Amino acid sequence: MWRAAAAAATVGPAGSVFARAQQTRSLGNLQPRRRKFKKAQKGRVPVRTGGSTKGNYIAFGDYGLRVKGGLRLSAKTIGAIHGMLKSKLKAIKGLQIWLRVFPDIPVTTKGTEVRMGKGKGAFDYWACRVPKDKIIFELRGAGLNTELAKDALRQAGFKLGVPTEFVVANEHTRQPSKADLPPTFIPFQQAK
Repeated sequence: MWRAAAAAATVGPAGSVFARAQQTRSLGNLQPRRRKFKKAQKGRVPVRTGGSTKGNYIAFGDYGLRVKGGLRLSAKTIGAIHGMLKSKLKAIKGLQIWLRVFPDIPVTTKGTEVRMGKGKGAFDYWACRVPKDKIIFELRGAGLNTELAKDALRQAGFKLGVPTEFVVANEHTRQPSKADLPPTFIPFQQAK
């Protein structure tokens, strides 16, 4: 990867070379830049208790795809859904697609007929844990109507193993502002 960044170096006006990575606009490489450890424990899909609503609201687009059950999404599945959305909605001018989840968990596997023990398996793919009711994709575009967005996100939902829901941005599905939220800490009055 570093060789690719060095090969894509830009040359300044005075002939000086700045070796920096160019910005990419594709989802071809959905993986974190670096991790402290190369393998991770299996973990579980989080079950939200206590009223947490992080990621349950539309934050950027006008339409969204919400999962109605917890799952572990692989980077390959996310890339396939993103490619399908781009090809289905390529006629829309100024279409924006937001990805609200990112695969940052390494998943390892062992061979099919390997005996127990001898350490953890080799790295296989990147994945992310998606809790119930989280919005994973958002869409916005000047010529994007509700029927077209609903059809595209419905087909995207077929690639997931859980039921999904089409969400339209309105006052109930938008992320509430900080002023609308109740204070999390109310300081007490000290006695004088």
